[in-house]
Amino acid sequence: MLIIVTVLCYFGLLMLFSRLTGRRADNDTFFRANRRSPWYMVAFGMVGASISGITFVSVPGMAMRMDMTYLQMCLGFIVGYFLVAFILLPVYYRLNLTTIYSYLRLRLGRRAYKTGASFFLLSKMTGAAVRFYVVCIILQRFVFDRLGVPFVLTALVMVTLIWFYTRRGGIKTLVFTDTFQTFCMFTALILIIFQVISQLGLTLGEAVDAVVNDAHSRIFVFDDWISRQNFWKQFLSGAFVVVVMTGQDQDMMQKNLTCKSLREAQKDMCTYGFAFVPANLLFLVLGILLMMLAQKQGVALPEMGDDLLPMFAATGRLGEVVVVLFTIGIVAASFSCADSALAALTTSFCVDVCERPADERLRKRAHFAIALLFVLFILVFKVLNSTSVIDAIYILCSYTYGPLLGLFAFGLFTRRRPKDSWAPWVAVASPLLCFALDRLVSAATGYRFGYELLMLNGFLTFVGLWISGFFLREKGAATAVVQ
Repeated sequence: MLIIVTVLCYFGLLMLFSRLTGRRADNDTFFRANRRSPWYMVAFGMVGASISGITFVSVPGMAMRMDMTYLQMCLGFIVGYFLVAFILLPVYYRLNLTTIYSYLRLRLGRRAYKTGASFFLLSKMTGAAVRFYVVCIILQRFVFDRLGVPFVLTALVMVTLIWFYTRRGGIKTLVFTDTFQTFCMFTALILIIFQVISQLGLTLGEAVDAVVNDAHSRIFVFDDWISRQNFWKQFLSGAFVVVVMTGQDQDMMQKNLTCKSLREAQKDMCTYGFAFVPANLLFLVLGILLMMLAQKQGVALPEMGDDLLPMFAATGRLGEVVVVLFTIGIVAASFSCADSALAALTTSFCVDVCERPADERLRKRAHFAIALLFVLFILVFKVLNSTSVIDAIYILCSYTYGPLLGLFAFGLFTRRRPKDSWAPWVAVASPLLCFALDRLVSAATGYRFGYELLMLNGFLTFVGLWISGFFLREKGAATAVVQ
């Protein structure tokens, strides 16, 4: 009952934000927040929006199998955010875009535009639904099962809550709710860390020394070029992941495009880029502290790293207060991720697919229909009930971002005009070639591609578009406005 009361009180606060920000809201409010968002609120809220509920439970468990080497990738994130801030944002603001895929229409053509938007809709709906499904499963397993709540009701209620507080103000509401949810998430994280330190019988200084001297505190890997944890692989991959999964993702960019000016948007982007290192450091420190606590209590570590935090925080081993904090933290992380995905999908569907950005009736219907589709996806994943299927879907999502990288890179860094009718075929062929190369290299050498597959995928798309330019019948320079 305590958990239910906590969630209802939390939702009540979100609805208060929704009511205050949704007054006299129109489509411009829903899609762009009238371009009046304070940059510092966007920056703080984006940290929470970028950290999903899966991150909340997965990153502490990373310390079990890869130490703290994930921080190498976080350092690469900083470079990626600077690239987005000073290469992509100026283009988006100069063209006054509502969705970033409109750039592809202006620069490459209508089919390239539709291709980019379609890849976004496919990957975002699938990826966001899987992430939210995993969070629903964790809450169901550790919280709602004991209350006798069926999973169908859990999923339906969770998505309905998100739909309720986003349906009026849209992205304007999310700027405020994400700020609140980020605050709740990190407050819960820090309080859980202090509770674990207390259970270990350590002072704060002693806990810091214990983490620094622990075998799992290794951060950098320079000596093993084959390892996926090699510094340069992680660092460069981190930069490219941010460029693609933030700079070319409507979900991640939509709130950044609500700032009052390009300069404020750049301050917002650079600020929260730096924030990812200390944020993820806290999650990894919690993982090491939990492993120490397991050793002290004689508790066997779980086989899956994702079960490390829930094993302690959701089962009452750290007290009922931590159960409440864990619930708040994971709900805040999952809500701030899923609500922005729902708003971005609605925006892209209305603007990119239907090309009716001023139709409020369409926007309301699309928002409701996408919420229902979101629930349907979650229930399908529950029926499949296979970790391998979920992993396959995550891999599929990673493949779909490569063509976006190639499309945007070709538009930004060349003056050539591709054959527009080729764009969908090139965008589909590139991931298929990457898949074939991954299998061939793995069979021949035993090496499996990691995040570098994203760069290869983008490169193949880029080359395909370049080759298509030789078959363009109408000769002429590329549109100058975006150069």
